[in-house]
Amino acid sequence: MNKRWAGKVVSALLAVSILSACGAGDQGAELGDGPYPLTLVVNQVGEIPNPTNPLEEKLREFTQTDLRIQWIPHSAYDEKVNVMVASNELPKLIKLNYTPTTINSLEAGLFWDITDHLPKYEHLSAQPQAYYDNISVDGRVYGVPLFRDMGRAIVSYRKDWLDQGGFEAPVTLEDWYEIIKFSTEGDPDGNGKRDTYGMMLDKGYNQGTASTITRLAVSQGAPNKWGMDGDGNFYPEFEHETFFEVMKLLRRLYEERLINQDFAVVDSSELNKAYESGRANLRISGGNAQSVQTKLDKVVPGAVMDVAPLQGPDGIRVPGESGNTGFLAIPTSKVTSEEELDRILTFINQLFEPEMVNLINKGVEGIHYQVEGEHTVIIDRDKDAQEVKPYRDTFPQRGEHYNMERKPKEGELFNKNKQIVYGNEQHIVPNPVLTLRSQTFVERGGELEQLITDAQTKFIMGNIDEAGWRAQVQHWRDSGGDAMAAEYKASYEALGKK
Repeated sequence: MNKRWAGKVVSALLAVSILSACGAGDQGAELGDGPYPLTLVVNQVGEIPNPTNPLEEKLREFTQTDLRIQWIPHSAYDEKVNVMVASNELPKLIKLNYTPTTINSLEAGLFWDITDHLPKYEHLSAQPQAYYDNISVDGRVYGVPLFRDMGRAIVSYRKDWLDQGGFEAPVTLEDWYEIIKFSTEGDPDGNGKRDTYGMMLDKGYNQGTASTITRLAVSQGAPNKWGMDGDGNFYPEFEHETFFEVMKLLRRLYEERLINQDFAVVDSSELNKAYESGRANLRISGGNAQSVQTKLDKVVPGAVMDVAPLQGPDGIRVPGESGNTGFLAIPTSKVTSEEELDRILTFINQLFEPEMVNLINKGVEGIHYQVEGEHTVIIDRDKDAQEVKPYRDTFPQRGEHYNMERKPKEGELFNKNKQIVYGNEQHIVPNPVLTLRSQTFVERGGELEQLITDAQTKFIMGNIDEAGWRAQVQHWRDSGGDAMAAEYKASYEALGKK
């Protein structure tokens, strides 16, 4: 959404808010003894579940609500929400993503500031403050996060291949090079052909929170997206020398044809097929080694996957992620009294009760899961995906971290992966600008990112040399990078004074 449209959204909503305040008596439901009518808008996860399914019915019963959920396709979600905001067709509770447009709406007073209300609710106040900080605006909180682990990056690899070459999980950049070289040229699958890769990349290798280049650079000592020098000035990750060393490694791998030559255009789904068919080794991901192992079992008997923490010479270092997939917010135009605000926050707080945590994560006992000793076991994975996953991915909960009575029974590799991710939170390198403000980023962030990510790809593919790369970095600064860095510094300083 461009700045002009974002401004129209906020202006329209301010007008709606004023009208709503004038007619508050007509807004919101009266709180009575019956189930509280609660409308919720979230993004669609898989197929839309039947609202009369036993999980949703139990959820309504426990929370004493007449819950009505509207599911919107993920691809169109933010655009649809912006239209709903502008036309005041909002529900009482809605999932928002932390975007510049959303931030404008929060600052305009279109959603309840719940900062001072959170301490009143046992379970909401018990969650780590960092998760709330990562969705805050100028230090204020406007919703409850849809929690996700902050340190999800791990290294997965073919242990049988590493054993062949006498390798351990990589630590230094030289380790990465040697393992990748062996796995590409050493015929680890034993078929006499050069048809494997030590690592493969897709076109998103340097984009977003799942950026492979960021994750690898952070493990070796670089900052996470942005760094701060001793004078309080912000600088982008790609100006750190360690980041450039990772770029040089990728350039070397490309020159020697040790990584796939089509990485700049290939989709991640194609990479998944390569790993799942036994054609590739190392991968930095959020952790899907168990599913890869399951698929390898069918096509490559004897293949052994393993996982390890993402570490470098100074130990484990993992880029911190936002810790959420959005947050649930309450519109001030639809919920006009603190009494009704309390009713909705009570509903969200109830989702953290043990019975609800188990329901949301596992479904209904005897239908979706069964108890086996100290663990629970999924009865039908397809049914779990269709009838439980939509709620598991939609409602705020922290799974095994909070109020889960029995842990699900999973494979050894899955559990190892999970424990590494849990431990990663002790080794997170935060993104210092995550909640800072920059008007240049709002207006031109995408354009500036495209400029520098294209330059990274050109360097790795040998289309520009080091001097050409440095020139592109300077071009990025002259085109708005300097302004963005200065605005982040001003935002950081202003926040410190509050």
